[in-house]
Amino acid sequence: MTPAWFLVVLVCFFLSVFFQSAQALTVLDDRQQKVQIAQAPQRIVSLLPSLTETVCALKQCHKLVGLDRYSNWPESVKSVPRVGGGLNPNIESIVALKPDLVLAAGSTRGADRLQALGLNVLRLEPRNHADALRVWRTVAQALHVPAADSDRVWQGIQQGVQAAVQSLSPAARQQRVYVEVSPAPYGASESSFIGETLTRMGVANILPASMGPFPQVNPEWVVQARPDVIMAGDSSRASMQQRPGWARLRAMQGQRFCVFKPDESDMLVRAGPRMAEGAQLMADCLNRAAAQTDTGVQR
Repeated sequence: MTPAWFLVVLVCFFLSVFFQSAQALTVLDDRQQKVQIAQAPQRIVSLLPSLTETVCALKQCHKLVGLDRYSNWPESVKSVPRVGGGLNPNIESIVALKPDLVLAAGSTRGADRLQALGLNVLRLEPRNHADALRVWRTVAQALHVPAADSDRVWQGIQQGVQAAVQSLSPAARQQRVYVEVSPAPYGASESSFIGETLTRMGVANILPASMGPFPQVNPEWVVQARPDVIMAGDSSRASMQQRPGWARLRAMQGQRFCVFKPDESDMLVRAGPRMAEGAQLMADCLNRAAAQTDTGVQR
């Protein structure tokens, strides 16, 4: 007769194998590479701010052990060790942290080396609204967050975006917008993440999708396009005033331009869970600009 203790050990072994296989899963990254995740990650390194924000929005912030230097939200991540830039991180620092999952952009240099060193690397880089949803679901799956829970949070984000859309006045929807993301200058076209948010609002962007997501723009072209509203980061404020012809722009004359602080600009450009806050920033700007027009400012 088989000893009872041996049967107990055998049952425990098979149960252990069963639960491990039940937890194991395979996810696809942006390169369509299969990433095997044996169990819920407990030590995560994130090398892209939008991915960091996604982890935290999924209530997994406490598992972050290393971040790129630009990840700055929420407040709690500011105490997490830094491992260099997201595109060119410090490989040795990452390995020393012993992560069981590294979240990186598709363009991150060194990702192949990290994989060669035995680390699990999931490469994801959201660039538009569709990407944001796809990456959200992939990260949630990789972190073993139940689909029902992640979907509930995502629905709340989308409800926030819709609330921003509905907050626009009829006059605000009639305005044509120029969004500057760098004082070079580079603008955000209809095909950018920012441009897609404006499209959801029903607001016209003077930069068509055919120019690419973030085209370098000739300042004289903007003068000829005559936008009703200008949105820009704080770094563009001084240079805009000095550009030939810009003083004659209706947006400049009527003070219908919004200058966003660095933390506000982060919300606008990151294709991640703070898209509702970014949409509300733009809606508030457009409503203020429309109010300037309504009070009699010359168009």
